[in-house]
Amino acid sequence: MRTLFPILLTFLLLPGLTPAVSHQSSGDETEEHEQAGIVPDTVDLRLNDIQVLGSHNSYKVAIDSSLMSILRERRPELARALEYAHPPLQEQLNAGLRNLELDVYHDPEGGRYADPYGLELVDEQGLPPGPPYDPEDRMDEPGFKVLHIQDLDFRSNCLTFQRCLRNVKQWSDAHPDHLPIVITLNAKDDTLDLPQATPPLPFDAAAFDALDAEIRAVFSADEIIRPDDVRGEYETLEAAVRADAWPTLDAVRGSVLFVLDQSGRKLEAYRKDHPSLRNRVMFADAPKGTPEAAVHIVNEPIEKGDRIRSLVDAGYMVRTRADAGTVEAREDDPRRKEAAFASGAQVVTTDYFRPDPAMGTDYQVSLPGSEPGRCNPVTAPADCERAWVVGNRSDD
Repeated sequence: MRTLFPILLTFLLLPGLTPAVSHQSSGDETEEHEQAGIVPDTVDLRLNDIQVLGSHNSYKVAIDSSLMSILRERRPELARALEYAHPPLQEQLNAGLRNLELDVYHDPEGGRYADPYGLELVDEQGLPPGPPYDPEDRMDEPGFKVLHIQDLDFRSNCLTFQRCLRNVKQWSDAHPDHLPIVITLNAKDDTLDLPQATPPLPFDAAAFDALDAEIRAVFSADEIIRPDDVRGEYETLEAAVRADAWPTLDAVRGSVLFVLDQSGRKLEAYRKDHPSLRNRVMFADAPKGTPEAAVHIVNEPIEKGDRIRSLVDAGYMVRTRADAGTVEAREDDPRRKEAAFASGAQVVTTDYFRPDPAMGTDYQVSLPGSEPGRCNPVTAPADCERAWVVGNRSDD
């Protein structure tokens, strides 16, 4: 996430530095689903009437121990915030998560992020090297790369965006009735004030065109829930969501939905010449009151719970977070996750869908009932039933 960069820059400029619920897996979900053979009529249950769980920085592999030891010595608070990791994407989907988050870096020629400075730094300090990095040379391939922070937190379960997408596509094809998978993207181009750091390429309209193209290269149009699909005949995308024009849940099972989590110049670059995100692949965190507004990122459910509830009541979809920076996990503090679920945000993300023993607590986050989804506590009809969401299907 972008919020770590100010701390990171301070760490990198310090003198003297030589420049992660045990809840049921979806493989077991069939045993938990109703076996009556009849799914209640769900024609009125829409995409925004459910709530799903996701992971934050879903691709992230733990920083190797040697590099982490340098980080702990120089900036222990930053090291604590980065001390989490996730299993491969398909394992997360098998565990019932229906939201993934990917950070992407533009690399049209390939090789830009193939030799992270962190590896050199470990060697300079005379520390044992970590596991082999990119033994298949995937970072040399042209196209978007997936990592957290170049040169520091660079290990990933799927180093290229194409590989990440194909992992999801393969899982989706094998589970055709799954609840829609929401994939949130951060377009990363922050620079590090360090001579050895790799300067990222900026995200402009052409870069976003290429990002859309990479998605279209893996998923067909009928597998993606696009802004145009929701807008339909309405004048704007926002008018459509305010009129409750989200598709019915059963119409979009087996689909994916992409959200660009950016504001400012990046948002402007993505929606430029695409009013209401016409012909775009991704939804975007556009401000309320603009033609492109449909999905909002509101990460503070305790402080902004009323805002989240107001947005979902008005027809928007919202992503929020159950925890951040390892704080809740270390303190075994449930207040933020409880507020997130109660807010009605359709997507709640966590770093702890499974507990992490390194945190010293049993903190974990799962939807009530440990299902892939549930009736939204704010937007779903009062008579919404569990089976309307998870049904009796073998996939969800």
